[in-house]
Amino acid sequence: MLDTVLKKIEEDIYKIIKFMGVDITQEFVYCEVPKDKAHGDYSITVAMRLAKMLHKNPKEIANAILDKMKIEENHIEKAEIAGAGFINIYLDKTYLSKVVFKINKEKCDYAKCNIGNGKRTNIEFVSANPTGYLHIGHCRGAAYGDSLARLLTKTGYNVTREYYINDGGNQIDNLIESIYARYKELYGMEACLSTDGYHGVEIITLAKKIKAECGDKYLHEDYHNYFREVGVNSLLDKLKYDLNDFNVHFDVWSSEKTLYDREIIKEVLNKLIKNGYTYKLDNALWLKTTEFGDEKDRVLVKTDGSYTYLTPDIAYHLDKLKRCPDQLIDVLGADHHGYINRIKAAIKFSGEDPEKLDIEICQMVRVLQDGVEIKMSKRSGKAITMRDLIDEVGSDALRFMFVSKALSTPMDLDLDLAIKQSNENPVFYVQYAYARIRSMFRIYKDFQEVQEFKVINIAKMNDIIILLLSYPRVLAEASSKLIPHKICQYVIDLASSFHSYYNDEKIICDDDRETNEKLTVMEAVSYVLQDALSLIGVNIKEKM
Repeated sequence: MLDTVLKKIEEDIYKIIKFMGVDITQEFVYCEVPKDKAHGDYSITVAMRLAKMLHKNPKEIANAILDKMKIEENHIEKAEIAGAGFINIYLDKTYLSKVVFKINKEKCDYAKCNIGNGKRTNIEFVSANPTGYLHIGHCRGAAYGDSLARLLTKTGYNVTREYYINDGGNQIDNLIESIYARYKELYGMEACLSTDGYHGVEIITLAKKIKAECGDKYLHEDYHNYFREVGVNSLLDKLKYDLNDFNVHFDVWSSEKTLYDREIIKEVLNKLIKNGYTYKLDNALWLKTTEFGDEKDRVLVKTDGSYTYLTPDIAYHLDKLKRCPDQLIDVLGADHHGYINRIKAAIKFSGEDPEKLDIEICQMVRVLQDGVEIKMSKRSGKAITMRDLIDEVGSDALRFMFVSKALSTPMDLDLDLAIKQSNENPVFYVQYAYARIRSMFRIYKDFQEVQEFKVINIAKMNDIIILLLSYPRVLAEASSKLIPHKICQYVIDLASSFHSYYNDEKIICDDDRETNEKLTVMEAVSYVLQDALSLIGVNIKEKM
């Protein structure tokens, strides 16, 4: 409803400006929520942006626009010019309050749309090597990737969540040797881990598992295949367990090893060579990535004949494009900035469209406690893992806090704040709003949803109504820009508006009609809170 109203207003102004002779796009005109609520429900800044084009005073332009605007037809209660040339718009509250009935009818399907038009979208995220436990960086990437998948699904994309298992390179050889070294130590044998080895407590646990199940068998027999199988599968099972507790699930678990087994890597190399984008230098095979803006060309095949990590990655992305030809999204760590141009170059050189790949970079996270950064787990003395954080804070608070910041910016995770049971904690604040609403329905057992507002003062609920109306636009922006953190800010704003109204107004009162009308609005708020929280993987709470 609001989206339709705002679009009509924007289209109206767009046509007025075009009539003035200014060549602009439809996107040039947009309504935005002013920071100061006294400046209307929505504000339009187009007059200031047109001033240089038209060589006129912004107020003069704003007046010309306002004179031709369709006020009543666009459900505008009042429109006025303010400041340097803002056009402030106050919408018809009675008309807009109908959104409450729409939400209560559609429930959590409200704001569901088809922006994506069924576009097949593969989101690959986390993809940690199966050589140890998930750490804090993976935690942030998992929260973002899963929330983005939920958001895109809600807005009409055909989404596949994918985890790429790096089980085919040198890191797996190092894993095997690390487990074997610990295995030998259990029998009193001297074993030195290489600098490339894995030193985590999980490696010792795996060695003990093999000893318990097989005894000293692998001191006398070849151990590589069995240690690979036990190591990769056991660590993957642990990753899946932790991700499940973090409310993250994948549709596809894709193995790097199968790229070798199916000879896809050889096929890709042959194609790149045939297309003329490689050359030999110092007995190595190089890819001409500088032709796509990379700082230097990259080695595909080393002098010893082995592949660099880039080679199977190229094969993997081309394989994904075969399975999901519309759009690929990779969520990668902060150290992968340089990776973008080289992988896109390889996609182009292979005859595919590099614009189908979107790489989102996950910036670093600092963990703070008592105002001081902590880097090590109290339990293990090693790097902080996802399991540490889930056990310390809980999945809901972690998901909310990780998603609430733009992925492209570094963030601080305040553990003291995350576990606080107070309004200072944003996830508590939002969950408490939902729980407060549900408690009112438990208290007032005779609730009957109304289909028309006759008693209540809708103007007092203006902030709530506008936010309910804004939800589809928030989702549309978050979806199109791949920024689920917008949803977190939205639910904080909605919870804030609800808490303010709750504190100022008696919702359950002596008049049954008034109570039912107010609770009808509260019901709509609860549906939107529930849906928005589900999009970021946070649970609702009926009681707190």
